[in-house]
Amino acid sequence: MTDSTRRRRRRDPAELSPRQAKERFLRRRRADRTESSIQSYHGRLKLFVEWCEGVGITEVGDLQPYDINEYYDIRSGDVAATSVENEMYTLKEFCGFLETLGATDRELASKVPFPDVDRDDRSSDTKLHHDQAHALIRHFRDDPDGHGTRAHVLLELAWFTGARIGGLRALDLRDVNHGENFVEFRHRPGTDTPLKNKYRGERPVAVPAATMQALSTYIQQNRFDVHDEHGRQPLLASARGRPTANTVRTWCYLATLPCVRGTCPHGKEIASCEWTDRDRASKCPSSRSPHPVRTGSITYQLNAGVPREVVSARCDTDQIEEFYDKPGEQERWRRYRRQMERQRRQHVDTLDPFNDDSS
Repeated sequence: MTDSTRRRRRRDPAELSPRQAKERFLRRRRADRTESSIQSYHGRLKLFVEWCEGVGITEVGDLQPYDINEYYDIRSGDVAATSVENEMYTLKEFCGFLETLGATDRELASKVPFPDVDRDDRSSDTKLHHDQAHALIRHFRDDPDGHGTRAHVLLELAWFTGARIGGLRALDLRDVNHGENFVEFRHRPGTDTPLKNKYRGERPVAVPAATMQALSTYIQQNRFDVHDEHGRQPLLASARGRPTANTVRTWCYLATLPCVRGTCPHGKEIASCEWTDRDRASKCPSSRSPHPVRTGSITYQLNAGVPREVVSARCDTDQIEEFYDKPGEQERWRRYRRQMERQRRQHVDTLDPFNDDSS
């Protein structure tokens, strides 16, 4: 073999160290994942890489199903089953990537074990109940001092669109269509507002006329007239421009405090309650961040009879049942009876021999 041939010879992918393979995997995933997803991948695989280095696995080609199972056993003893499940999903995807590189021929991805996790344990049942949401929205709409405030429009948008926190933060003034009563979610990664599902997550979402009226009041009277660092005009604006996701989360906690309506269900004196402080609003048992508001919104839309595929399109999710639909037992049965009535009534009528329409 000549020197030039040796120089041209590519490295065997099986010789990649676990750390090198992880970095290559993350580079590949950046093409179709948001930065927050990449950070999640990094955190989960970092633990696996450190474990590999600790037990002397220096090349991914040396990984065996036994190693994967040993790592699973260790993690299962340290963290909750739902966390282990998430880690194993990422590890399975990583092993599948190694297979595509030809770094392993042991079909590691199919050998990754998973814990037995109940559906109800996979996501929190904590949600903003529709009664609480509607009472807060009614208060904001009727209160001259509350109508059209930032807290008001944030709650209206979060509830009636069911959007994620990243989608709410991404909205610009130009994304509000006053003439046709909808807002438009757009994926703009180049200027710091990506959507979770990227361009597939772009969509217009209709909102009630009263929501649009609140938006008009907010824009005309209460919105800070600012631009962000990219020259865009954020709809939900702070005095300094576009808020961070944590800031939007804090605003949502404040907007959902039950004492906004003048009463406290927890026996607190509102004037002296520490939970009304900006930095402590999350401690109130009744306040909610955008995710539980989204969960409550999706559940409410389904309970109201909106078809599942419509809710999925409006809220940009195909995991409604597993992660977002959290009806109570009575809500579940009411929904089932309504669906049964709609789908089966015509067939029941044909069974009645005395029904004039059955012949």
